[in-house]
Amino acid sequence: MKKLLIPILALVALTSYGQNPAPAKPQTKAIALMGGTVHIGTGQVIPNGVVLFSNGVITNVVDGTTVRLNLNDVEVIDVSGKHIYPGLISPVSTVGLQEIGAVRATVDMREVGILNPNIRSLIAYNTDSEIIPTIRNNGVLFSQAVPQGGTISGSSSVMMSDGWNWEDAVLKKDDGIWLNWPTYLARDFNFEDFTTVVRKNERRGAAIDALRATFADAKAYSALTNPTPMNLKLESMRGLFTGKQNLYIRADYGKDIMEAVTFAKSLGVQKVVIVGGEESHRVVSFLKENNVPVILSELHRLPTREDEDVDLPYRLPGILHKAGVLVGLSYSDGWWRTRNLAFLAGTAAGFGVTDREEALKMVTSNTAKILGVDNLVGTLEKGKHATLFVSAGDALDMRTNVVEQVFIQGRKVNLDDRHKRLYKTYKDKYENK
Repeated sequence: MKKLLIPILALVALTSYGQNPAPAKPQTKAIALMGGTVHIGTGQVIPNGVVLFSNGVITNVVDGTTVRLNLNDVEVIDVSGKHIYPGLISPVSTVGLQEIGAVRATVDMREVGILNPNIRSLIAYNTDSEIIPTIRNNGVLFSQAVPQGGTISGSSSVMMSDGWNWEDAVLKKDDGIWLNWPTYLARDFNFEDFTTVVRKNERRGAAIDALRATFADAKAYSALTNPTPMNLKLESMRGLFTGKQNLYIRADYGKDIMEAVTFAKSLGVQKVVIVGGEESHRVVSFLKENNVPVILSELHRLPTREDEDVDLPYRLPGILHKAGVLVGLSYSDGWWRTRNLAFLAGTAAGFGVTDREEALKMVTSNTAKILGVDNLVGTLEKGKHATLFVSAGDALDMRTNVVEQVFIQGRKVNLDDRHKRLYKTYKDKYENK
């Protein structure tokens, strides 16, 4: 029996070593972060600030050189020389919905069918994902779990980067419905010579007709108070016509963006958000006039057209911002690359968004406004959730973004992750040779 027990204990020890840290325990004592540079998320910076929070809520943010606080029964943490930021928000994300792209059993982000507004992404959200600790180690403390596939993919939810299960992690349920707009032009990638072939989309007309019928049915259904029997697909779209939910439209070409927004507005949709927007600079006046925000896809890419400036994707946030369009940034193509979200804002700051605090807003307060959670998070202000992080340097610069402390609703989060464990393993191996 003893011989059998030893390998079992060894296996348990190895398994526990590879697991994510347990979710943080609730805040039990008021905490004051003292002396750091506080980036509020509104554009304001307090060089020698104090952030005080209790029971998971920010109770004060002040200039430590001019205001004295009663710090009795408060845990004081000196962060002098460091920077305090609101938690970064990653929209258009599949974090928690897929783990290893090549392993089907770990991918749960799409449903069969074309029109699936009733699909809810949050129930598939896996809080045990090993990717989640890696993104919060770069300050990404929220992600929008977004369904994929079909023409209407389903509804997204805003999730926190800490929790035992999706019920613990969810910040806002079913914040919006996702629509993949049928494109005027279709792009096919040729793997033989790595070129992209652009052709006319012959199925576009039939797809738009089906969408028009679905939205018309949903609008009529939304006028009913207690429909019997309940239609789950149409019920899930009710919030689009009351302003409770966003309609997120994936569209890149300028023509598609204009048609998609016009389509949604004509059918009574209250809030429209363009996602992707690779050619949004071509219709910037239209977006401004219709008060349509844009969540841009990753900036670290080549331009859509061969005749465009090679740095156009880098400059795109600045172009939209200067025109008065509300801009958010995303890393929609790679769930594991979400950890680099802050550096997209850094790129924007270097290519047209001259104020770094404005660039920061594109991954904090701007995104919070777009997702409808700005009353809870996105800035470091009294009454909002104490979800923030402390970095050794500028969070938008990959050379200095070293996250040292993370708090989610006041809970101090363990910053261990798989990357750090593997680094230590191989560092020890090669240093001891």
